[in-house]
Amino acid sequence: MLPYNLLLAKVEEAISQLDFNLAPHELYDPISYTLALGGKRVRPVFTLLACDMMGGKIEEALQPAIACEIFHNFTLLHDDIMDNAPIRRGKETVFRKWNSNIAILSGDAMFATAYRLLSGIEPDLLPSILTIFSNTAIQVCEGQQYDMNFELVNTVSIPDYLNMIRLKTAVLPAACLQIGAMIAKAKMPDVEYIYQFGEKIGLAFQLMDDLLDVFGQEAKFGKQCGGDIIANKKTYLYLKAYELADIENKRKLDLLFSDIHIPDDEKIAGVKKIYETLEVANHVHRVMDELYINALQNLDRISVPEGRKSELLKFAKKLLSRES
Repeated sequence: MLPYNLLLAKVEEAISQLDFNLAPHELYDPISYTLALGGKRVRPVFTLLACDMMGGKIEEALQPAIACEIFHNFTLLHDDIMDNAPIRRGKETVFRKWNSNIAILSGDAMFATAYRLLSGIEPDLLPSILTIFSNTAIQVCEGQQYDMNFELVNTVSIPDYLNMIRLKTAVLPAACLQIGAMIAKAKMPDVEYIYQFGEKIGLAFQLMDDLLDVFGQEAKFGKQCGGDIIANKKTYLYLKAYELADIENKRKLDLLFSDIHIPDDEKIAGVKKIYETLEVANHVHRVMDELYINALQNLDRISVPEGRKSELLKFAKKLLSRES
């Protein structure tokens, strides 16, 4: 198995070779800016790890891997507009640095670029992989719509929330693993098992993101802490807190999430205090542990030698133990 650091270096090199020094610069400069912000490159590394684990040639998976990363970053450009987010990876978001119209159009160009990169896949595999990629893109849009819907309703169930983050966040890394496995011509049961592994890891990853949004350090987290609270997002933390709260704390949560005159800092501090009182973080970690165990069960079912699974497992552990 090739180590994570080597695969990450290959991803970074491939991204650096993309040429967006094109006209009109207002369209392409935001794309260069976005890709230069870095990030963990989870999705392209997943694609390469899966291909390598299944015995494929990572060179054949590199362009599809970059397509997955560009698609992911396209969604962030649009998400930041919808969330009115000022910071992404420690830097000004595209719509703040330029404007919303440019961010929308640059995102659209990134979406098209992702498909152009995918078009180089082996012809026999191209139809099935394009179908997976397109279905995943639609699911991500569905998840984003549910996310926005939940900001406007009073009642959201925990299963509803978990399904929303499955669509918005978890299906893409799962599809990246699936695509990598398919490029390696893995057996179809193994393709399904690695998808399920990725989906569960993706869910746990998003729950960690929810925790860091409240309890992380902004300098490490790379975006505004408390942003979910400001945006009235019904995260797992909020839903669990509301489930556990007594009448007084329910009243406080209702007020904090409804009174538009409460300053953001005061709102964040008030919600965070309730979360700490109810030890909500412990409940989130328990769900993450369950998802991780389920992910490992699917990884165990994959019919390749255990030693070939080590780098993927190591990378997954790294993602779920992060502080940023």
